[in-house]
Amino acid sequence: MKKRRLGNSDMDFTVIGLGTWAIGGGANPYGWGPQDDKDSTATIHKAIDLGINWVDTAKGYGHGHSEEIVGKALEGNRSEMFIATKCGILWKEDGSDIYGHLKADSIKQEAESSLKRLKTDYIDLYQIHWPWPDEDIEEGWGAIAELIKEGKVRYGGVSNFSVKQLERIQKIHPVTSLQPPYSMIKRETEKELLPFCKVNNIGVIVYSPMQSGLLTGKFTKERANSLPDDDWRKRNPDFNEPLLSIHLELVEKLKSLAERMGEPLSNLALAWVLRREEVTGAIAGARRPGQIEETAKAADIVLSEDVKKEIDALLGEHDEKVKEASEGK
Repeated sequence: MKKRRLGNSDMDFTVIGLGTWAIGGGANPYGWGPQDDKDSTATIHKAIDLGINWVDTAKGYGHGHSEEIVGKALEGNRSEMFIATKCGILWKEDGSDIYGHLKADSIKQEAESSLKRLKTDYIDLYQIHWPWPDEDIEEGWGAIAELIKEGKVRYGGVSNFSVKQLERIQKIHPVTSLQPPYSMIKRETEKELLPFCKVNNIGVIVYSPMQSGLLTGKFTKERANSLPDDDWRKRNPDFNEPLLSIHLELVEKLKSLAERMGEPLSNLALAWVLRREEVTGAIAGARRPGQIEETAKAADIVLSEDVKKEIDALLGEHDEKVKEASEGK
C-alpha cells in the first residue's frame, strides 16, 4: 500500500489507517453499540495482512477497551503497526459523560495506563484528543514533550486543534501531526488547517472521511431510526432530520458516480480526502474484517479532474440545501 511521511517524523504511514473507535463498544454516550471482541481482533489482523501499518485508538474509546483490544491483537507482532493513541479525555465516575483534563500529572498517568493496556513500552504517536480546557493546552503539550524525552512516546500530535492553538504549542515542542475531521460533508479543514500544516511540516491524519457511515452508501433512514440508544449517532444532527434527508440525497448522487467508476462509495469518499497532498492518511473505521478489506482498496484510486469537478458541483448543491435548512427555509 502507498505510504506518505508523517510530518517531521521518520514514520511512513500507509495512506489508509485502521480506526478503532467503534470496537470500543457501546454502554456509554459516545459508543457505537454492541461489538464482538473476536470480530475486532480479526479486523486488526486483517488490516495487518492487507499491509496497513498504523492503528488509531484512544483511552476514551470504550473506557480504554479499544486500547485493550489493540494491545491483545498486536501482542507478539507489535512491530507490524505504528500505534497512535490519545489522551486528555476523562470519564466522570458514573460513566455518564466525558470532560477534558490536560494537567501534566494526569497526562503522564494516562500514558502509563495506555502503555499497560496496549501491552507495549512505547507509543509511536501520542495525541491530545481535544483542546479542553483551552487554557491548559500548553501544560498538556509540555507533558507530552517530557514523555518524548523519557522515551515512552516517539512523537506527539493533536486532534481537533485550531491554527491558533497549534501556533501556541509549537513554541514548546514541534507538532508532528494533526487529526481533524474531514469528509465531503465536513470540509472546514480545507480553509486554514491544511495550508498551515503544509507550511509547518505537520502531518495530517483525517478522521471520519466516511462521515461516520453516511458516506458508505449503506446508511438509510431506516437504519437511522433503528440505531440503538447507546450509539452516539442517534443524537447527532447529521443523522436526524432535516439534515439526514439532505445528506442521503447527496449520497445517492455520489453512489451513481462511484458505480460508474466501478467503486463502492466508501472508497470514493476515502480517495477524495486523499487527493489533497497535505493529507498523510485517512482513518478508516471498521468493525469486521470484510469492512477494512473493502476500504483498503481506496489507496489505489486516483481521481480524474473530471470526477473532481463533478463532485465539486454536487457538493455545492448540497451546501446550499444545508444552508437553507439551517435558515429554516
